[in-house]
Amino acid sequence: MLKIRKFETTAKDYFAEGKIPGFVHLYIGEEAIATGACANLNEDDYITSTHRGHGHIIAKGGDLKLMMAELFGKATGLGKGKGGSMHIADGTKGILGANGIVGAGHDISLGAAYSAQYRGTQQVCVCFFGDASTNQGTFHESLNMASVWKLPIVYICENNLYGISTCQAKHQAIKDISVRAASYDMPGITIDGNDVFAVSEAAKEAIKNARDGKGPTLIECKTYRQRGHFEGEPGNYKPVAEQEAWLKKDPIPRMEKLMLDNKIVNADELKSIQLDIEEQIKAAVKFAEDSPLPPLESMVEDVYTDITEEMRVR
Repeated sequence: MLKIRKFETTAKDYFAEGKIPGFVHLYIGEEAIATGACANLNEDDYITSTHRGHGHIIAKGGDLKLMMAELFGKATGLGKGKGGSMHIADGTKGILGANGIVGAGHDISLGAAYSAQYRGTQQVCVCFFGDASTNQGTFHESLNMASVWKLPIVYICENNLYGISTCQAKHQAIKDISVRAASYDMPGITIDGNDVFAVSEAAKEAIKNARDGKGPTLIECKTYRQRGHFEGEPGNYKPVAEQEAWLKKDPIPRMEKLMLDNKIVNADELKSIQLDIEEQIKAAVKFAEDSPLPPLESMVEDVYTDITEEMRVR
């Protein structure tokens, strides 16, 4: 969680300095969800992500240096500097991509899970998405087919209460998105998305059921994005009292307090963890800054992708 937080705050600072092009949608405040869920995945399992995807990718084992280089638009990035923040992917780690299209991950996850079932593997796909994307047709199409075919998918809704600047109460009549699971005869639960243990336990059970051929589960994680929809957007539509209440539920101080209170670590050990992560992020930034920009002649390369033998086997 701390690695995600530090990566995001660093991206925030460099974006403000004009060193990161395009748009940046930060995961600050939601770190417990990606961390808790991905802790239960194997390396060859799949995830699909969103435009707010850095946290998912880091939690699934994404390389910090290659991710930072992609944000900087450098040729050494995971997308050779052409995808940017919203389109980071790494097929070698089962990371099927962050995605700038709201709701696109639902159907990508369906294909990944169908592939795993067809090939007879034990792979699972975790599909991360936001609350507003559950109003898209892709959400309902994906859940319907996944339920009919009992596909190995775990749907994880990160309900941060806002679709861009529109609060959930203004775009949905329901309070809990998990109730939509009943329409597709699959388990649906709502949990505290800022409690990494609650997320991990719910994900563990859902992932096991998916591997055992019992089909999909919808997990709704209540959480809160601490920044605006994207960097540069003020977020002044969010009530001050609401923001203050959610800041008190920040998953990282909450975890640090638990670890200290239960003597899992002491203050010096916690500081050592923080310093180690800071050094990793500094190294990622240096790698990005020292890397070259993509050459002009590469502009029309990678329009189509060649499936590598490694990916074909997987």
